[in-house]
Amino acid sequence: MTQIFSPVPGTFYTQPAPGEPLFKKPGDIVAAGDVVGLVEVMKTFIEIKAETAGTFAAYLVEDGAAIGAGEAFAELKD
Repeated sequence: MTQIFSPVPGTFYTQPAPGEPLFKKPGDIVAAGDVVGLVEVMKTFIEIKAETAGTFAAYLVEDGAAIGAGEAFAELKD
């Protein structure tokens, strides 16, 4: 498994806006560069992109939860 980490602390989101589909669901194919989450820092939204390709396994952090810099928020199957 490969983990994806947040580069900054803030509030983590699994979808681009309320009511919209998740960025990724378990089983989805992920290409390097795909957006897999958002972190909000002081009203600024930072897209978090996968650095490697794989199959999306799961989010490790709930939507709307606080996240720290360097904290894993998702896993990919290699």
